[in-house]
Amino acid sequence: MAAAPQAAAAPLDTEQLHVALQHSFSPDASVRLPAEATIKNLKHVKGAVTMLLQLAAERQVQYEVRQAAAIQLKNICRECWVERLSFGGIAAAGTTAEDGTPKKAPLRTNLVEALLAEPEKSVRDLLAETLHSMAIHDFPDKWPNLLPTLLQQISLSSDGSQALRVHNALLALRKICKRYEYKSKEQRGPLNDIVLQSFPLLLPLAQRLSDPNEHSLEAAMMLKQILKIFWSSTQFYLPSGVGGNDGGAGASGGVGQSTAENAFQPEKMQPWFDILRAVLIKPLPEASTGLEPRNQPTTVEERNAWPWWKCKKWSVQIMSRLFSRYGIPAYAEDEAKDFAKYFSATVAPQFLGPVCETLNLRPSGQFCTDRVVHLCLTFVDLAVELAPTYKLLKPHMDFLLYKVCFPTLCLTAEDIELFEGDPHRVCASAELAVGRLLRPAHVGHHAHYRLGQASG
Repeated sequence: MAAAPQAAAAPLDTEQLHVALQHSFSPDASVRLPAEATIKNLKHVKGAVTMLLQLAAERQVQYEVRQAAAIQLKNICRECWVERLSFGGIAAAGTTAEDGTPKKAPLRTNLVEALLAEPEKSVRDLLAETLHSMAIHDFPDKWPNLLPTLLQQISLSSDGSQALRVHNALLALRKICKRYEYKSKEQRGPLNDIVLQSFPLLLPLAQRLSDPNEHSLEAAMMLKQILKIFWSSTQFYLPSGVGGNDGGAGASGGVGQSTAENAFQPEKMQPWFDILRAVLIKPLPEASTGLEPRNQPTTVEERNAWPWWKCKKWSVQIMSRLFSRYGIPAYAEDEAKDFAKYFSATVAPQFLGPVCETLNLRPSGQFCTDRVVHLCLTFVDLAVELAPTYKLLKPHMDFLLYKVCFPTLCLTAEDIELFEGDPHRVCASAELAVGRLLRPAHVGHHAHYRLGQASG
């Protein structure tokens, strides 16, 4: 027997919703609790999504209220964008804030415009997650104009006044690609189409942003998004047209083109390898030197989040993943054999030099983030198995073993201070599998063992 439908929620207007969001921050429980009850019931209020989007996008609204509106918008769209069915196939009552495709179309349009224009990172990220939730259900069939809209904005990248909108369009494009990141080869048709249409725009933009004379933070932020798009598009399979500058890109028959014919031609990937290499070798001097790119933060936490270090992280992460999949041709998929042979003979040896130069930063007294060290050591660990790269590593075994790997295994002054002040926290953190795997010490131990074995 179906559950009785929930009673319709009391109607709200935008001003009342604005007040409720404001009151939800009040320290007075008599004011805050009714506001929280109203917000909790928003998913049953017709038009709530529209009002939340209006408040989140309005710059004159208090920032905290905008952020709260964006959070509620994201949560409601994640839970209620499509009608949920009970086990009996009956629609769950009162769970869809906006009913009907005609009402959703303008919401999607307004969301994209709000995201493209949003300068605040917190609100922007929340709007991007909302777009991702909608795209899961609506793209591409019910949202055919989403990709053309984003690509049109990206095509304006040469106009400096459009930098914010271009970056935000790249962020939205990455969210769409992420939708298919872990799909099987048979379910990646829309992602192949995205690659065919977008990479001809992304490749020249990434080449410009990775130029040695480009130092702005805006460039680093855009480049980071492009690398994340590349990662989402290639980490499991190389889609058709991945090179980006071929005549078939964006053609109407693009999705159906042969993967074996198009995807694994080495020359299509070489421009991307050049970009990844340029990113990793880019010097990042201390702020005190006054050299470009200027104003590198001084604290470890801020440096870890600095866009130029993020670009390096994504660069070596992409190459390490490609190495793990295609570095040993015997293990590669049949259609990727030729690409794997090219990668192992040409690309991996070319990238090994920048990786070792990056690993030399700390021994030479310069800064490098833990994550970049971790990923570079992963690359070295893989390189031991491959004859062309091992030949290059062999003369530098002492450096890698004693200057790079061994220091990652030693306790730092911060480790000792933390152990003396809070030993329980040290023991607890040591048991967290994810945190342990991402520490340089973990891969350093493995690389140290492999290098030691290889050197005899």
